[in-house]
Amino acid sequence: MTALLAPAARSYEHMFLLYRRTWRGSIFNSFLSPILFMLAMGIGLGTFIDDGGTAALGVPYLQFLAPGLLASTVMQTASFESTFPIMAGMVWTKRYHAMHATPLRPADIALGQLGWIATRITLVAAIFVAVMVAFGAARSPLVVFSIPVAVLTGMAFSAPIAAFAATQDRMDNFSAIFRFGITPLFLFSGTFFPVEQLPAYLQPIAWVTPLWHGVELCRDLSLGTIGADPLMALVHLAVLLVFAGGGILATLMTFRRRLVK
Repeated sequence: MTALLAPAARSYEHMFLLYRRTWRGSIFNSFLSPILFMLAMGIGLGTFIDDGGTAALGVPYLQFLAPGLLASTVMQTASFESTFPIMAGMVWTKRYHAMHATPLRPADIALGQLGWIATRITLVAAIFVAVMVAFGAARSPLVVFSIPVAVLTGMAFSAPIAAFAATQDRMDNFSAIFRFGITPLFLFSGTFFPVEQLPAYLQPIAWVTPLWHGVELCRDLSLGTIGADPLMALVHLAVLLVFAGGGILATLMTFRRRLVK
């Protein structure tokens, strides 16, 4: 196993060295922006919601909102890391082609890239959870397990998008992904209010997308209510694993098709 993963580790190391030179530019979008959003919506708006006696699920709105923002923020970060950086490696800088000119295989390059994305969103999730705890937005110590759940949610988006990005020569389609996919899911997948508040005909759309499952699982862990319906928790986990696993296989295929000519 170590011999199989060692080449992918070389690809991963390359991504890490690149990030060492550019990490300052990601601080606001990856860390400060979602934290400010949580404070504004959870504490600012949440105060009015709680005072009105309509606390979601019988908990303060901040505690309802924070785990949803955790999953949503990781989704957004993972999605961005799987679009323009992938195209840059394939089209603009050709670094994937340069890496393929070495003994690295397309699978090694793809796994290294996906592994780095997982690392990036793990950092985002860990810092976000630390802020949640500091502001009293987590009710249960099980919130620590929402970090890997959020990462899995991110990979459920990242891997399929990376597979698609590896086939693109222009970035026009990325705008459509964010405008018609990521942004609507951020707003209507249970982050800000239960999906049961949506019209009945829209609720199934939320159910079949990864974000709703990630939001629900993170929220159950943060509130300590996951034991109330363990079967549903397993369903959430299974859906995320299917999306992430299918996306990884698709990424391996598209990297190979693009690099092996």
